Amino acid sequence: MTSEQLAIAAGILLSLAFNYIPGLNDWYQALEGTYKRLIMLLALVLVAAGAFGLSCWKVYPNPIVTCDVPGAWGLVQALFMSLVANQTTYLISPKPAKFAD
Repeated sequence: MTSEQLAIAAGILLSLAFNYIPGLNDWYQALEGTYKRLIMLLALVLVAAGAFGLSCWKVYPNPIVTCDVPGAWGLVQALFMSLVANQTTYLISPKPAKFAD
């Protein structure tokens, strides 16, 4: 799995989690649109930072992200892709009945 594939999967999974996990979706859907986007951005940045931190601490023998400047730039590109995947998934996934427009 490449860092891009991992980032896209994280973006999709976060979007689906905030849409369908009971309790979490109630809290998230009650927020204003700007706050929803900021929370999702923060969650994706935390996932990216976590991946970079784990690779720098050498938690995995073959890290997906390298702990250097090119690895950090690759992670920024992957973060952008995860944001696109996240927002696309949010827009096209069916909303739970109680939150449907």
